[in-house]
Amino acid sequence: MSEMRYEAPATAAAVVALLAGSAGPARLLAGGTDLLIQMRSGFVAPELLINTKGVQEMNAIAMENGAFRIGASVSCMALIEHAAFVAAWPGVADAVKLIGSIQVKGRASVGGNVCNASPAADSVPALIAAGACASVLGPAGRREIAVEDIAAGPGKTTLAKGEFVTSFLLPPRAARSGDAYLRFTPRTEMDIAVVGVGLNLTLDGQGVCSDARVGLGAVAERALLVPEAAAALIGSTVDAPALARLAAAASAACRPIDDKRGTREFRIKVAGVLARRAAEIAQRRARGGQ
Repeated sequence: MSEMRYEAPATAAAVVALLAGSAGPARLLAGGTDLLIQMRSGFVAPELLINTKGVQEMNAIAMENGAFRIGASVSCMALIEHAAFVAAWPGVADAVKLIGSIQVKGRASVGGNVCNASPAADSVPALIAAGACASVLGPAGRREIAVEDIAAGPGKTTLAKGEFVTSFLLPPRAARSGDAYLRFTPRTEMDIAVVGVGLNLTLDGQGVCSDARVGLGAVAERALLVPEAAAALIGSTVDAPALARLAAAASAACRPIDDKRGTREFRIKVAGVLARRAAEIAQRRARGGQ
């Protein structure tokens, strides 16, 4: 077995060069809370390990013309302690708060949570609902991709060889907007979502929903954007009939598996229930409540 090489570059361009020059398997180390477990279990055995904590653009939280750009290596704790971000995107913050323990959040990164491509990752449905896009860098240059298009299936992404996510851009918030993330787990914390729902909406001056996005997690091979669920809310005052249509559309989009953590029928039912509850929270936040 060959020795593993460790590098800690200072720029994203240097990361591109290291990946391009690697003949064997390479992995990025952002937080390591998934990667180190995978290495210890023998699931992955990289010949090159690249620590991205020294890459400035991957570790910054910045405003860009009213939008938030979050470096892919930013820790979960740094994000949920950023007051301006939490005020703008409380639903995304809700999701990130659920990623592991306090100790894990101190190391784990949002980029890692997304690119690990777990169907049950908490941050992903919330980022999908937010309309977040990822900035991807690789040997062919830089491109932008919607968060919902990153995962291809469990543990697999659509990123090409040598590509990696440098940051996420969350669009500027419209007035009277709110978002929320809810999940169901057997335990209240330190658990993996059986179902997760992210929901983001905007109200007009009369309280009518003018825009919405809904993301579902743990109910398919990857997190889903569900336009039909959003359409159930748009044009309504988020009243009981609209919430019923939302719940039905969320449940209809599910294609889950049976496993020891939940049956198909249970996941389908709970997706609708959580979508309804998330919409009520998002509506309250859009009206200025918490």
